[in-house]
Amino acid sequence: MTTLTDDVARLLSTYGSADADLAALLCDDHDPAAIAFTFIEGDLTARDLTYGELHELSARFATGLAEMGVGRGDRVGVLMSKRLELVVALLGLWRLGAVHVPLFTAFATPAIAMRVEAAQARVVITETDQREKLDSIEGITVIETGEGFDALVREHEPMAVSVAVGGDGVMIQLFTSGTTGKPKGVPVPVSALASFVAYMTYGLDVSEDDVFWNAADPGWAYGLYYAILGPMAMGRRSLMLHAGFTPALTVAVMQKFQVTNFAAAPTVYRSLSKDPSVGGITLRRASSAGEPLTPDVLVWSESALGVPVRDHYGQTEHGMVIVNAWHDAVREPLIPGSMGKPLPGFTAGVVEDQIGFEVAGSPLMWFTGYVDAPEKTAERFTEDGSWYLTGDAGRIENGSFFFSARNDDVIIMAGYRIGPFDVESVLVEHPSVMDVAVVGQPDDIRGEVIEAYVVLAEGVSGTPELESELQQLVKSNFAAHAYPRTVHFVDALPKTPSGKVQRFLLRRNRQPGSSARNSGQ
Repeated sequence: MTTLTDDVARLLSTYGSADADLAALLCDDHDPAAIAFTFIEGDLTARDLTYGELHELSARFATGLAEMGVGRGDRVGVLMSKRLELVVALLGLWRLGAVHVPLFTAFATPAIAMRVEAAQARVVITETDQREKLDSIEGITVIETGEGFDALVREHEPMAVSVAVGGDGVMIQLFTSGTTGKPKGVPVPVSALASFVAYMTYGLDVSEDDVFWNAADPGWAYGLYYAILGPMAMGRRSLMLHAGFTPALTVAVMQKFQVTNFAAAPTVYRSLSKDPSVGGITLRRASSAGEPLTPDVLVWSESALGVPVRDHYGQTEHGMVIVNAWHDAVREPLIPGSMGKPLPGFTAGVVEDQIGFEVAGSPLMWFTGYVDAPEKTAERFTEDGSWYLTGDAGRIENGSFFFSARNDDVIIMAGYRIGPFDVESVLVEHPSVMDVAVVGQPDDIRGEVIEAYVVLAEGVSGTPELESELQQLVKSNFAAHAYPRTVHFVDALPKTPSGKVQRFLLRRNRQPGSSARNSGQ
């Protein structure tokens, strides 16, 4: 009889071997006739992509990239929405042993440029709607969807043999959300697939018969790890919706494509729960990640979806690790407010008042440090290196973990992690702003929204017009989703004697559970 320990060992052997071939593991070893992805448009038209087609298209694209000089270890930015060219481009990169640098499509040029420059990427692959964001970034070659992209596929023969970088080889350089400095680069090795598959298997319980849909954006960890990499590693079909979110469209997709296993941020579930037209859905599994679930979602989901939504916890640095697992082998009764228990392959505890993971007892842990940031890496581990520290406060009750607070002040809005430093850095550029602090405040739909506390220059008055101007500045210079919904004009910010902003005092200005005033959509 196979045990969980045996399964963890098997996963590590498969994805951590010295000769691990990423393209083979994700595509070439699967049935070429099996569907890898179904790409769905807003009008519900769809296009299936088989593993055989993905092999052919990505192998041709890889040859074209190789002729452009892209090779093993090269960082390549990808600024693209959930479309067919995205997965073709990613697999083409990985065939060459190149490293994917995810770029979120809601980012403005400065945020994109920072990541491109930090990763030393010289090639960026994008789509027409995003192209202009790259115009001012020097020293890069841009490949755009349409004729340029299609020609790289059409005019080249398929690459015969892909580069096997091994389990230690880096496949992704993903950036965290910055709080007190620039976002940090997280190198994701091929061996991380072992933990991704473990979560797909035990956390989400994605079976061969499921129609699986993870609605998260692949520009961030949860969407990239578990809407693209995890399903491909398992040879499962994954739905990709190439359209913006609305409750009505979400329900329509679930109904038409007969979704049975669904994963999304709590914001999606809260939005669905507040729409009286939502109905006619029966899921086998429903899962949430990105921020704690509120109890009302659990009550609503059992009647509206046929199953409760199970909450899961993780970070960019290691994927999902503490879960209310769905698989029969590890499923336990839900405890409201609990994140659950460690995924097989991880040992967790509370160390130095933080949720932590024991390195020796967590064979599926793959994070070893940030790119070129030894001091920041050291902050993530205990002095003796035996525990990884998440920076999130929590507690344990009867073996179950409960999230208390984010020690690093990261704001999680609609499942997106937003660093206050990124937003503050943009706002302080405005000539009327002398000082600024950004915090997250509770919101019924998004979980949290951003609020800014701004100290103005002498003689400047805080007006609705200035508030709108500051909001637009963030949209233009950082990201469309990360603007402050409310701007408070204050005389001074609360600070420690050393000058550090005491954000917890700003957060106290609002009562828990209340909604922030919305200054815009």
